[in-house]
Amino acid sequence: MSMKTSSQDRIGVIGAGLAGLASACTLAARGYKVVLFERNKWLGGKAAQLEGAGFRFDMGPTIVTIPSVLRRIFAEADRKMEDYLDMVRLDPQWRCFFQDGSVLNLMQNPEQMTGELERFAPGTNSGQRYLDFLKWSERLNDISQRFFFYKPIGGLRDMFDFKTAFDPSVLGDVLSMRMGRSVAGSVRSFTPDARVAQMMDHFTQYVGSSPYGSPAILCGIAHMQTDEGIWYPMGGTRAVPVALEKLARELGVEIHTNTFITKILTEAGNVTGVRTNHGQEIPLRAVVSNSDAVRTHRELLNGDIGRKFERRRKYEAACSGVVLYLGLKKRYDHLAHHDFVFSRDPHEEFDWIYKKGEPAPDPTCYLAATTCSEPGTAPAGGEALYVLVHTPYLRPHHDWKKMLPAYRKTIIEKLKTTGQMPDIEERIVFERTLTPQDIHDRYHVLDGAIYGLASHGKFLGAFKPGNRSPDLRGLYLAGGAAHPGPGMPMVLMSGWIAADTLDKDRVAEPTLDRATAAESPQRELVEV
Repeated sequence: MSMKTSSQDRIGVIGAGLAGLASACTLAARGYKVVLFERNKWLGGKAAQLEGAGFRFDMGPTIVTIPSVLRRIFAEADRKMEDYLDMVRLDPQWRCFFQDGSVLNLMQNPEQMTGELERFAPGTNSGQRYLDFLKWSERLNDISQRFFFYKPIGGLRDMFDFKTAFDPSVLGDVLSMRMGRSVAGSVRSFTPDARVAQMMDHFTQYVGSSPYGSPAILCGIAHMQTDEGIWYPMGGTRAVPVALEKLARELGVEIHTNTFITKILTEAGNVTGVRTNHGQEIPLRAVVSNSDAVRTHRELLNGDIGRKFERRRKYEAACSGVVLYLGLKKRYDHLAHHDFVFSRDPHEEFDWIYKKGEPAPDPTCYLAATTCSEPGTAPAGGEALYVLVHTPYLRPHHDWKKMLPAYRKTIIEKLKTTGQMPDIEERIVFERTLTPQDIHDRYHVLDGAIYGLASHGKFLGAFKPGNRSPDLRGLYLAGGAAHPGPGMPMVLMSGWIAADTLDKDRVAEPTLDRATAAESPQRELVEV
């Protein structure tokens, strides 16, 4: 007997960023009818591209870390990630340029990196201490894998079963987390060299927060990066949402671009549908919101639910940034694909960004020089140089139309000096910029934040809003402003968690017509 599919059986996904695409693909692979709404004409959110004068730039993320997360999403549909993406490993993972003129490569292999550090900082035992740090980082990653990742965590009580809180092994895990310690403090307990410490701080810069205010548990990122590597997808990171869109369409996801949601419809504490900017009211059984979690509650839900969310905990936007997309007529041979041009003083830099709320006078510049791996991103002999400098999230008095010219000079001067590119202005033949205001307007994020919500707080900073709403049945959250947080692998994981949690909650019933299930690219749900 065939089963008729009604519109109410559909699951809605608001936002086709990486998390939204991950949720849509996971749900569709498990047999749900999915409708995906995206306000822009493209899918992938910040993983967009800019082209001009023969140059091509990734506009947002520039690398892939922890590819196992992405691989899991394809595996949901019995597909292989490698059939959709061609990725090359970056090693050195990044190259570091310091104020004193020294240069340090971060190598993936720990033993090889030990040798690099012994040559770079002789007599400091930095090589062995780096191995000690990675061993501790591996322990933190193990804790995260068991208690934190791939689960709809919203706070500490969701991580541990407090009935077993005094079990010696659990106590050992808690002690290893160094609760109450910061990333920066923990890093500096492992190395006496200030430059090496600055490099190690930046394992956590994927979350866009100050290492002086972020909890030590985030040091587990170091093991993830050295274990699985850093990768560049040929075609740029834009290739990732393109691959996920292809998978979504193969799985029958209904996609609507140029469509944004103006309200999540509710009744008696349940999600019932959404209203679009076109005035349509679409019945849905559940919704995954890949919109910023704070803005979802402020703008898309009724006042009581929104106020309850904001009373529970005050969340702060993560940092924003200025991006320069520089087309150079001649590339620099001393650059690796992935580089950091470090500030003179990290404490000063982070104090300006995160405490004073103003652009740092001497910032760290993150660079992606993509012709190292894909020469076609620039005309022959040239370079498509992506330059990102973290800035505070938008404050009411920030006017980036007025602020940008002066801050561009600050960035260019940093590249000329510490970055060892004294003639860079003579090489620029194409230039575009992205400011915090542009990020705010283009991506509809909270106060122009690149990385969702800040990870500040030495005890609870790692926790973001949980993926299952505690206030509204049928609402699930995904993206950088939901658990487990920002960065490409984490937002992909958040999308999978939201979909998996929804599935386990059995919000939707099986929607496949069994007569055609064998022909469907989706996998049939087992009725319970």
